[in-house]
Amino acid sequence: MKIRPGTSAMVATAALAALSILAAPMAWAQDEGSIARGGRLYDKWYTETGQEAPKESHALYPKEANYADKPGNNWRCKECHGWDGKGADGAYASGKRYTGIKGIIGMHGGDPAAVVALLKAPAHGFEGLLSDADLSDLGNFVVAGKYGYEAYVSDGKIVGDPAHGGQVYRTVCAGCHGAEGKLPKDMPPLASLVDNPWELMHKVLNGQPKEAMPALRAFDHQAAADVIAYIAAELPAE
Repeated sequence: MKIRPGTSAMVATAALAALSILAAPMAWAQDEGSIARGGRLYDKWYTETGQEAPKESHALYPKEANYADKPGNNWRCKECHGWDGKGADGAYASGKRYTGIKGIIGMHGGDPAAVVALLKAPAHGFEGLLSDADLSDLGNFVVAGKYGYEAYVSDGKIVGDPAHGGQVYRTVCAGCHGAEGKLPKDMPPLASLVDNPWELMHKVLNGQPKEAMPALRAFDHQAAADVIAYIAAELPAE
C-alpha cells in the first residue's frame, strides 16, 4: 500500500490531539465544594456558621407539627423538606417528622438566584442570618445537590456494594470513626444509624456541620452508598 506524503505527520498530529484531550482535567459543571457546604447548611445552618440556634420557631413551620416548640429543629431546612428533598412526598410523608410541607426537589436544575431570593424573602427569614456566600452555597445545593437518592435507597434500605464500601471506609472514614464505627465516643455507633439511609447519604456526601469530616460529593454517589452498605453489613450496631 502506498502512503501519501504527509500522512504520517497527520496521524501523529491527530494522535497527539487525542492524547491531550484524554489528559486534560475534567471540567466540572458545578463547584462541588460549594454544593457540599450548602448541604451542611441545609442540615444545620446555624452550627455550620457558628451561630446559636434561633429562640423562636420558624414562621412557616406548622403549629400542629411535632417540633413546633423546638426552634433548634424547625429552623433546619431538612426538618421541613427532608433529607431526600421531597418533603411530604418522601421519607417524611408520615411519622413524627411529617409537616405537610412540600419538598425542594422540583428546583433541581433551576436557578440558584431564585432559591436565594426565596430564602431572603420575609417568609423564610434568612436575610441577615446568612451571608451572601452562605446563601449562594445553599442555593447551589438546592439546584445541583442530587439528593433524591432513588437509585441508592430501596424500601428504606441502602443499595450498595459492601466490599467496595469497605475499601472506601478503611481509607477515608476509619481514621475518625474507628475500625468498628464507634468513634467519636459522643455519638452512637454508625451501624445503629443505618435505618435512616437518606440522612447517612447526606452526611457522607456533604460532611457534618462544623466538623472536620471529609465530604465524598465529588466522588460518584454510589461510593457513598457503598460505604453505608459496608457499615450496615459489617460493623457492630452496639
